[in-house]
Amino acid sequence: MLKKERFQAFISHFESSFPEAETELHYSNPFELLVAVVLSAQCTDKRINQVTPALFKRFPDPKALAESSVEEIFSFIRSVSYPNNKAKHLLGLGQKLVDQFAGKVPETLEDLQSLPGVGRKTANVIASVIYNQPAMAVDTHVFRVSRRLGLVPQTAKTPLLVEKALIRHLPNDIIPRAHHWLILHGRYICLARKPNCSACGITHFCTYFTKNSGK
Repeated sequence: MLKKERFQAFISHFESSFPEAETELHYSNPFELLVAVVLSAQCTDKRINQVTPALFKRFPDPKALAESSVEEIFSFIRSVSYPNNKAKHLLGLGQKLVDQFAGKVPETLEDLQSLPGVGRKTANVIASVIYNQPAMAVDTHVFRVSRRLGLVPQTAKTPLLVEKALIRHLPNDIIPRAHHWLILHGRYICLARKPNCSACGITHFCTYFTKNSGK
């Protein structure tokens, strides 16, 4: 199967079976999503969704976060991974949003990545989900699934290389949804240790399945 045909099959399947894919993190505005994504690094969305209601009630905006302390923020996020570092990041993030961006979440990847705790992946999530930009955030699920399906070459051994390979072949208007398609497929079907190929509707163009099923 040609690369173009593989991408067409991928898009066709998910547009028909999961057209409105979106993040599973709970949020009501750009600031809340930014905080949730920062917290979600190496942690499950389920855990973050348990923590954020109380956190957002206490810190409804960047100003409230900026005027807090690492100790107080930590008390709300102690159950997530790396709470000490993330508390420091959130305090700095709130302060920088207030001091340099008038309390608003910036739109550009460059500005987003200038915020404490925000790397390329997080910046791409915000740019894609909030501002509908053609940005592809590559987490462990996107990295694994895109390689298994044969959407990107096996030589794409870093998140950045996978990101560039996916963007090269996906239409701009599809990229924001494709990000969620790959994440959710990896989270619930194409599991890291034992993919559930019997429940997968796209084994017919999956290079991993072809290689391991002998078909």
